[in-house]
Amino acid sequence: MRSVNKVILIGNLTRDPELRQTPNGQQVCTFGIATNRQWMARDGAKHSSAEFHELVAWARLAEICGQYLKKGKLIYVEGYLKTRVWDTPEGIRRHKTEVIVQDMIMLEKRPSDDEGDYVPDADEFNGGGGEPAPSPASKSAAPVSAPASGKDDDGIEF
Repeated sequence: MRSVNKVILIGNLTRDPELRQTPNGQQVCTFGIATNRQWMARDGAKHSSAEFHELVAWARLAEICGQYLKKGKLIYVEGYLKTRVWDTPEGIRRHKTEVIVQDMIMLEKRPSDDEGDYVPDADEFNGGGGEPAPSPASKSAAPVSAPASGKDDDGIEF
């Protein structure tokens, strides 16, 4: 039977990332993010809660996170849950569940009057070109017409 271990989060960094290197030279970056949830109770009272998540990025993604992320930055991450288990020198067994980051997108915050919302960076709209995507009006609007013969390139009548 199949199972799913997939995490998708959008939240703000709670601290600056910590970039380290394992003894065999692998880059690893650890950081935390907070996600917020707001809801309205039946009595009309507004409620909110925050959840805090520990994240780990490896290899090239770790370098990118260490270089570009800062406390307060809004990010989108995808990854999976992994729980580490270890014994302390005092003999106490510890568990820590973390999100292993597989993909990360930096997001821009909107002005403070729209708290909680986000606006994707321009690169997300056009695949990383750095320039805004062309508007539909700027694209060629030449009408598509049928060939004079009444058949398309494959010889099929329409």
